[in-house]
Amino acid sequence: MATAPVTVPAPRPTPEAEEIFRRWLKFLDDEFIRHCTPERRAEIVRDQLYQLYLGRPFGGKLNASLTSELPGAVMGLSLDPANVTLEAEHFPEVDADRYARRKPLLWFWHMFDRSPIGINRWLGVRFRCMLGRHIFEHVGTGVSFEHGVDVSFGYNLSVGDGAVIRKGALLSDRGGITIGKGAVIGSFARIFSHSYSAHNGGPVRHTATRIGDGARIGSHAIILAGSDVPAGATVGSFPAEQR
Repeated sequence: MATAPVTVPAPRPTPEAEEIFRRWLKFLDDEFIRHCTPERRAEIVRDQLYQLYLGRPFGGKLNASLTSELPGAVMGLSLDPANVTLEAEHFPEVDADRYARRKPLLWFWHMFDRSPIGINRWLGVRFRCMLGRHIFEHVGTGVSFEHGVDVSFGYNLSVGDGAVIRKGALLSDRGGITIGKGAVIGSFARIFSHSYSAHNGGPVRHTATRIGDGARIGSHAIILAGSDVPAGATVGSFPAEQR
C-alpha cells in the first residue's frame, strides 16, 4: 500500500526577523519606484551596501593619505555603483540609457549575493525577485532566483510566473531571453542569446532565445543563442534521472 507523502513545513525566519526583512524589502521597493535616475539609485545602493558590508551609515571623509588606509578607501569607494564598471558596459550594442538606470541595481544584486547575508535563502529569493522587477523586462509572480544568478543587460530578460532559476545560472540576455511559466533553469546552466563568427571571434550576432513553459534545463547545460526549447521539454539531466 502506498504511503502518503510527508509534508514538511517550509523553513522561515523567526517572526521578528521576518517582519524586519519584509519592512526592508518594502522600503527598497518603494525607493526604486520613486527614484529612476542612475544618480539617485546609485546613492541608495551605496548607502545600503555601506551598512551591509561596513556596519555603519555612509558618511565621513575617507582617509587615503596613508598607504595603510588605502584598502579601506578602495573598499568604501567600490560600494558606490558610480565608481565601478561592469562587463556589459563594454558591449557595443548596450542601450546606454536603459542600462544606466539598471546598473546600480545590478551592482546591488551582485554585492548582496557576496555579502554575509547573501546565502540567507528566505530573504535572498524575495530580495532578488523584488529587485528583478526593477531590472528585467518582466518578472512574473512566484518566481525564484537563487544565489549567484548572473545576467548581462537585464532589460532583455523576461521570466514567466513560477519559473525557478537555480544557483549560479548565467542568463546572457544580450539578444533577448524569454523564460516561460514554470520553467526550471538548473544550477550553473548557461543560456546565451548572442554568438560569434567562426573567424576571429566576431562580429557578434544577436538572436533571441526562448525557454518554453514548463521546460527544464539541467545543471551545467548550455543553451545556445537562437534556441527555442519547446514547452515541457528537458535539456540535460536531473539527479533523479541519473539512477
